[in-house]
Amino acid sequence: MTTESNPDDIPSPELSHDKDLLPDDFDGDAREHELSSKLLLTQQALTTIANLKSDQIKPGNNQLISVKPRALLLTLLAIALTLLSLFLDISWLGVLSTVITLILSIIILFPWWQNIIKAWFSPQDRTILIASAGLLVGLVGLYKFAGLGDRLQVWASKINWDASGTLAEWFGALGQIFIAIIAVYVAWRQYVISKDLTIQQNLLTVQQNVITQQQTIDSYFQGVSDLVLDEEGLLEDWPQERAIAEGRTAAIFSSVDASGKAKILRFLSRSKLLSPLQRDRRLGRAILNGNGGYAEDRVDGVRVIDLGVMLAGADLSHNDLRWTDLSEANLVRANLQGCDLVKANLSRTILYDADLTGADLNGVRLFYGSLENASPRSRSEPPNYQTGEYTGAVVENADFTQVQRMAESARCYCCTWGGEKTRTTIPGGCEGIINRLGK
Repeated sequence: MTTESNPDDIPSPELSHDKDLLPDDFDGDAREHELSSKLLLTQQALTTIANLKSDQIKPGNNQLISVKPRALLLTLLAIALTLLSLFLDISWLGVLSTVITLILSIIILFPWWQNIIKAWFSPQDRTILIASAGLLVGLVGLYKFAGLGDRLQVWASKINWDASGTLAEWFGALGQIFIAIIAVYVAWRQYVISKDLTIQQNLLTVQQNVITQQQTIDSYFQGVSDLVLDEEGLLEDWPQERAIAEGRTAAIFSSVDASGKAKILRFLSRSKLLSPLQRDRRLGRAILNGNGGYAEDRVDGVRVIDLGVMLAGADLSHNDLRWTDLSEANLVRANLQGCDLVKANLSRTILYDADLTGADLNGVRLFYGSLENASPRSRSEPPNYQTGEYTGAVVENADFTQVQRMAESARCYCCTWGGEKTRTTIPGGCEGIINRLGK
């Protein structure tokens, strides 16, 4: 006799036929417990799937209304009696059956109305609706039972309605003024919102510009490095490569802000690309100094990138230019306000009409040699880095107002070669120091 398989049963997992495994006394109970647990989980899953399918089939999120058959039967009987009383014109039966029909219908429909109210109105909306209805009913009751209506009628009978026409016109004018005020307020709010959106858009634009500029600078760094370095990472700059590197530098200076210019200058200076390097006279290659770096030659050395007039009139204000080699650069009318120029090399730099207000000049180099022999650069005379002649910066008409940590030697040099306009801006004054510039 064969038994049909129950489709609800789950086939048990195949038993292992390994002869090395010994039978367990509790093996049967464990399997039965496992099967019962799996069966329970399966039934729960099927129930959940059935509920989900029923929710997908039924429109909305309405709950089922359970009504007893007895209530439905009574309702149908009351409807039949109502119709019969209407047909036979029996008043007392019609009134009684109508009342019973209304009561039973309201009882049956009440859960459905409750679900509709919960679905369409939040608790706060229901509270406001009930409070508004209570306020309206209260005003009607106050008008009816407190004698307010009679008082209003007496007061209205005493009013001269011919003269009150002007008052109505005044109220109409006031209403128009109030509407105009509301329109002005709405326009003002729109302006404020539009202004806030514009400010946020500008901030996003500024952030995007900063990101784009940084990507441009990174690309420049990589391009210059690939241009002047060989495969082994040694400096291998030829005349044409130096010219291209200077062209790239001049182009990028015109497309970045003050912060971008400062980053580029720090990169070039710390990479020794702005310093005059000693060269092999035959091969033109930079020579190592024996201490792990490149040897400098201030007199006859060749710079990988010669700044020249790239920074003339440039804005470098409030940026970090520490240890930057700006020697022999043309900084005419440059804005260096608030710059950190600690240990910067400004020898033979043209600072004519430059603004150094509030800059930090701690340890800045303005000349080589001794203060007594130092003098600004000359177009016709070569510099003497031993004595200091013609190695100094051109500081005529430069503004040194409120500069910080200015060394005594730098102050004396600026007073000596700055001219009358520069001397009036130097902290500590220039009393007792000769104006050798004669202007």
